[in-house]
Amino acid sequence: MPDVTNTEKLWAAALRVLACATVGLAPLEGYLASVHPQLGKVPAGLLVLGWVAVRVRHRRLPAFHPVHPLLGGLAALLLASAAVHAGGPFTAEYTVRWLPFLALTVVLADLAAREVGVRPLLVASVAGSVVAGAGALYSVQAGAARATGPMSDPNDLAFVLVVAVPLLVAVTPSRPPTRHKVLVAVAAALLLAGAAATFSRGGAIALACAVGWLLARRALSPRVLAAAVGAAVVAAAGTVLVAGSRLARSLREKSFIAETNVDTRELRWRAAARMLGENPVLGVGPGGFRSEYVAASHNAELAEQTPVAHNMFLEVAAELGLPALLLFLGLVAVALFATEDAVRRGRDRNTVVAVQASLVAVLVGATFLSEQYYLPLWLLVAVAVGLGSRERVEKEGAVRAGAPHDQ
Repeated sequence: MPDVTNTEKLWAAALRVLACATVGLAPLEGYLASVHPQLGKVPAGLLVLGWVAVRVRHRRLPAFHPVHPLLGGLAALLLASAAVHAGGPFTAEYTVRWLPFLALTVVLADLAAREVGVRPLLVASVAGSVVAGAGALYSVQAGAARATGPMSDPNDLAFVLVVAVPLLVAVTPSRPPTRHKVLVAVAAALLLAGAAATFSRGGAIALACAVGWLLARRALSPRVLAAAVGAAVVAAAGTVLVAGSRLARSLREKSFIAETNVDTRELRWRAAARMLGENPVLGVGPGGFRSEYVAASHNAELAEQTPVAHNMFLEVAAELGLPALLLFLGLVAVALFATEDAVRRGRDRNTVVAVQASLVAVLVGATFLSEQYYLPLWLLVAVAVGLGSRERVEKEGAVRAGAPHDQ
């Protein structure tokens, strides 16, 4: 008969590998898609299947958390909106994009509280983002005016990189050895340089707000920040000396694009608000902003064949309705409450505050971008829930371990 203990260890190890692979490869989805369009979905699919198999085997449901009814309600409204607008040209495609993120949030939250833990997930997220930052710099070296790397849109790439920066605080121990300090410094340099190479103003604002949060909550030393700013100034000066003409060209292009973007974003926000006003309960359906934009804005953008609202909250509201937006905002509120509760209970304070700072970056960045189809938001919600549930799960495990065998 096989050793039950070893079998359980193998299952747990498999879940850890799949969870970290899912999180770490998410920022590199563009590279994976260039190999095969569905390759990026393989780790997440295997993770969900493995998680279901383990939970069925143990006959154990996820530890309940208030986020579960919110996710369930959002899924129900998503499907209701999709059913009402089933004839939409993009309804099925965007419904299928939504559902995996809702499922992954449940799975990652449960794993963060049980087999995997929070720290490995954050390390994997940072590692994947660092590779994406290196890819961003390579794309500029290869001739791109604005960094793209694993993502076709520089603004989306900036969002992913900026959200990962505060997590460096979470993955750095209080007294790290010199080797660890060097690794963190290199990671920070790649993330910040990659984000800077995108010339994303929204990314810069989100980063400033996240750093301000870390400073206000004393998770980041002013001395460390001063050193980072000094290094950034030196790097910027070196870039001007080495590639001044290319930098000037990129700045001119960005300046031209920025003037257009202000008008375009205002137009799209008004279009999204108009869609919501006309369909307040279930919106225009998943993917409906893309199909209804020309009619709602009376403007056909020939350069943009897949328009987005450039505001995650407005786009969710326009496509799924006001009740769905309230549930969506509830996810973020529950995540922030869970992290604050973890701080009060004395959990690893720097880790928790770093997760909060990343959530702040998500909220600020998503004011200018549509980021509901990228993993950072959903991962941070899951990690926040895991932080709130882990202590309770550990206590339940201790109780079971101390119970008599006949129980």
